[in-house]
Amino acid sequence: MSEDLLIRHCSPTLAGIKTGNLFSCACASRKDLTRDLCRLNKKLVPKGIRILPLRVCKGRALIYAYRPHALESDLTDHRARALLLKYGYMPENPNGCVVHLIHRLRSEGEFPHEIGLFLSYPPEDVLGFICNRACNHKCVGCWKVYGDEQAARSIFEKYEMCSKIYSRQWQQGKSIEQLTVAG
Repeated sequence: MSEDLLIRHCSPTLAGIKTGNLFSCACASRKDLTRDLCRLNKKLVPKGIRILPLRVCKGRALIYAYRPHALESDLTDHRARALLLKYGYMPENPNGCVVHLIHRLRSEGEFPHEIGLFLSYPPEDVLGFICNRACNHKCVGCWKVYGDEQAARSIFEKYEMCSKIYSRQWQQGKSIEQLTVAG
């Protein structure tokens, strides 16, 4: 797994404007993936970011890059807490929530749509997605919007601009450490 993939898929998290990003990448060897993630975590944990494989199967890995302190803050929202409790999470323990999410992703059950709460999606949009079975949304960007459409569109633009700037700076030779905001 390359730093380039992280820049392409996780710039808003690296910039400190988003709690987490999720992306899929090829995984020919679990050993190589573990080595790559250890190398990246050595660079990014001091800046407040962790990178974990949430699931590995059929030659693909689902990778979660996130800011634990931001996740802890996100999980204090009463709507987020109520939704997580419904699915067996203990919101007062953010690390435990990530472990529970991994367990839910690896089980044979229904996809854990509450994952949006781990990615800075507004709780009302995550709940709207679940209750409406992904239908009846107001608009689509990084997620399907059921709540404040204007606020969501503004956030989508901010994430897109961040990704473009980071991609350009990466191509101009900035390192991943230089592009990651400490937090």
